[in-house]
Amino acid sequence: MNTSKQVDSQRILSLARETIDIELAGVKKVRDELGEPFIALVRKCLEILHDGGKLVLCGVGKSGHISKKLAATLASTGARAVFMHPVEAMHGDLGVVSPQDLLLAVSYSGETDELLRVLPAVRRMGVPIIAITGKAESRLGEFSDMVVPMPVEREACPFNLAPTTTTTALLALGDALAMVLLDCQDFQISDYAKNHPAGAIGRTITLTVKDCMRTGERCAVATPGTTVREALLAMTKARDGAVAIVDAENRLLGIFTDGDFRRAMMASDQVLAAPIESVMTKNPVAINQKQMAVEILKLIEHRKIDDVAVVDDEGKFTGMVDIQDLPKFKVM
Repeated sequence: MNTSKQVDSQRILSLARETIDIELAGVKKVRDELGEPFIALVRKCLEILHDGGKLVLCGVGKSGHISKKLAATLASTGARAVFMHPVEAMHGDLGVVSPQDLLLAVSYSGETDELLRVLPAVRRMGVPIIAITGKAESRLGEFSDMVVPMPVEREACPFNLAPTTTTTALLALGDALAMVLLDCQDFQISDYAKNHPAGAIGRTITLTVKDCMRTGERCAVATPGTTVREALLAMTKARDGAVAIVDAENRLLGIFTDGDFRRAMMASDQVLAAPIESVMTKNPVAINQKQMAVEILKLIEHRKIDDVAVVDDEGKFTGMVDIQDLPKFKVM
């Protein structure tokens, strides 16, 4: 192998784009060929899941790597699924399979010996087998109860050997299955949150506005009749960039920010003695404390504001969200 071959920049980009084009064509072909076998696959998966079973994905090599990823995607989006390596299955891991499960056997050639050897043991358990393969007439196709074809004309590899287009197409097909099952099972974002309690995804879909808002001494509040000077002192004490104006029942009437103060000062240097209600923004942007924290970002980006008042179901003021606080919650 010649490792010193010089390749010019244009050829580097040309080869990269050609690879992607070949894989795109492969995925498009799989998409265009979707039909009754895929529908039957979805319906069988739903039947198994409804009856308390799970989807067991099984493959070797590159197909095994993709199958393992797909099992994780399925499990995280509401479809009970696991990955079983066929070689390990023959040495005890077959115990993860139960009679109410469904085996999804994945092999593009359909002739992978390690995978084929485990199928009789699965069949003896009464577990249905669905093959996902590019060769319906293969030994895998013949042994299975159902075949979902995955036609790919060529690999991106110049020798047509290294699994490239086939693995990309398999990934897309598996993701399509996961998303269809998600929809059919009416899987909601609250369900997704239960499966992702940590990390960036977990923070995005488990943190609520209430978790991020300022309350108590860190939140400046004023009532009608308060002067702008007094409101500014409350903001300074709370180290907040805004003050919420509320009535006697704590209902939100308005908001006054440091930006509002600067604009008011340009209009009149007597503003410090003015009642806060005369310069506040009436009917301000507010968000319910039960909403997801990610909704704060959408609101801030859309309305171009730095402070958002928080209310409860009755419209009563409960806190303030300051854009400067969001990074520490890793919401942005």
